[in-house]
Amino acid sequence: MDTYLSIAPDVKLGNGVKLSKFINLYGCEVGDETKIGAFVEIQKKASVGKRCKISSHTFICEGVTIEDNVFIGHSVTFINDSYPRATANGELQTEADWKVEPTIVKKGASIGSGSTILCNVSIGENAIVGAGSVVTKDVPPHSIVAGNPAKLLRYLDKAMEAAQ
Repeated sequence: MDTYLSIAPDVKLGNGVKLSKFINLYGCEVGDETKIGAFVEIQKKASVGKRCKISSHTFICEGVTIEDNVFIGHSVTFINDSYPRATANGELQTEADWKVEPTIVKKGASIGSGSTILCNVSIGENAIVGAGSVVTKDVPPHSIVAGNPAKLLRYLDKAMEAAQ
């Protein structure tokens, strides 16, 4: 056992997964040939597809689904609660006090370093999220978004842009 890895026994790792040091995985699934950088945490009930690259210092929380061939830049943070609170009725919250809100990143998408992805959004196939963006609503397939909040800049395909 590598003392620099924290991988719970319930983690499902695909074939050829490459893991860096100082990662924390529990209750999640990681697809074949995916590469996970240092200082990454992937929580229970999160899934990462095949041939993805998850860069260092990224946090993937419960409720996040990342499909195949996705690039996640450094220090990307996913959020799974629209109204987070520490306490409920004066007591520390437990899992019974809130509901996980999902997020999906579709095949081939890329998320730039330093981005924050709020819950209840879908990032479309082959979409690109610019570095440092805050994604607050769905990102169309084959598009480029950036900013805080992230706004549509253009489509990767002129035919897609014309159809909008």
